[in-house]
Amino acid sequence: MTNISVQYIPVTVLDVDEALVFYRDALGLEVVSDVAHGGFRWVSLAISGQPGLNLVLSAPGAGRSEQDAAALAELVAKGALGGLVLSVNDLDSVFQTISASGAEVLQEPIEQPWGPRDCAFRDPSGNMVRINQSA
Repeated sequence: MTNISVQYIPVTVLDVDEALVFYRDALGLEVVSDVAHGGFRWVSLAISGQPGLNLVLSAPGAGRSEQDAAALAELVAKGALGGLVLSVNDLDSVFQTISASGAEVLQEPIEQPWGPRDCAFRDPSGNMVRINQSA
């Protein structure tokens, strides 16, 4: 059987610089590359503990028609896309750091009836980021 792994997780954001402050500074992800090409830009961020896996921030217009970019931007701003679920070993500390950054808190840390202890935020573009406490 072929060994398949995830390499990139695309995250569409309305403003790459604004999102970078959230993902790099508040979440602590490390910038691997910052590429500009054809009038667009994308930034890859490393996820500690998962070598080779990168979160990639890019604007709605990157590689899309104007009409598709406008529709995607509207969905991002509404928080209508799937969101991102992360896992950390110290949820309370991460919650405090992200809260102090000014990010919109959707849910403070709580024990969920289905199992995990988690919290949730919106990134500056409106994407939901849920964070679970790892075992």
